[in-house]
Amino acid sequence: MPILGSFGAGSGRGFGRGGAGFKGLIATGGTITEDGDFRIHTFTGPGTFSVSELSSDPAYDELSYLVVAGGGGGDSGGGGGGGFRENKSAVDTYTASPLNGATPITATITGYPITVGGGGGAYTTGSPSVFSSITSAGGGGAGQQLTPGFGGARAGKPGGSGGGSARDSNNTPTGVGNDPAVSPPQGNPGGVCLNFGFAGGGGGGGATAPGQNGGGGSPGGGEYSGNGGAGAGTEINPATGTPGPSAPLRYYAGGGGGSNSTGSPGGINPNPAAPTPGYRGQGGVGGGTDAALNGVANTGGGAGSSTGGSGIVIIRYKYK
Repeated sequence: MPILGSFGAGSGRGFGRGGAGFKGLIATGGTITEDGDFRIHTFTGPGTFSVSELSSDPAYDELSYLVVAGGGGGDSGGGGGGGFRENKSAVDTYTASPLNGATPITATITGYPITVGGGGGAYTTGSPSVFSSITSAGGGGAGQQLTPGFGGARAGKPGGSGGGSARDSNNTPTGVGNDPAVSPPQGNPGGVCLNFGFAGGGGGGGATAPGQNGGGGSPGGGEYSGNGGAGAGTEINPATGTPGPSAPLRYYAGGGGGSNSTGSPGGINPNPAAPTPGYRGQGGVGGGTDAALNGVANTGGGAGSSTGGSGIVIIRYKYK
């Protein structure tokens, strides 16, 4: 998909309208690309979506959008994915995520300030992303390990998706997701560490699934850590996001995997369906790749033991 340009609030009138009769909406802002008869504005940082002319048919002034917040930072638990909110307009044709159905937005001739949330640092909650009336909450920071092997830990933090509980935290509460509550929910809770005595941390929650629980240690046996919850896949912009199991869908806001010690090296859990003793958690699709890595930039992915991925805002509409 070719990039047509990158425009700020003070840019010119935009591109010419296609086709006799129908006249589509004209707007500037962000990086502009096209997908058939639809124009896409992608913001990976702050900017303004400026509408200068409306469509000749008011039905086409409704906007499709995706607003993903920054992911939570990890520790020995995984960071939660940033809040995920999407709405597909009634006239759009792409394949939306299962979380489609947030508040509709109909364009007016104005400038809409855009905020793109940054990822949280270690065990720190990510920052929100904002478009018009839509705010997605930052992903919850992971629980922080305080005293290895003795159950001393801080709980995972709430957010769009919640952070996973720290290693050795012995059922310390995990971070709740969808906080504040919206419909459809913008995320899920993190996983819990079930034991203490060198027990692995819980995975961070993702947009479509909770983080997996970690455990092992004394008295549970071999240490294992929870995988991050899966993010949500959408086709709103085929050029952005993390490739996942269903091309051309791109995934956002997955949770980070928990680790079996803070920042530990070693392999990731090879079986996302069942934690394996001796392995740290695997990040959910759209999240951090594993417990030692940051969340992926501009996906809102939660981190393992590092920094969460920054968010993204995408706006789409029929223009010809």
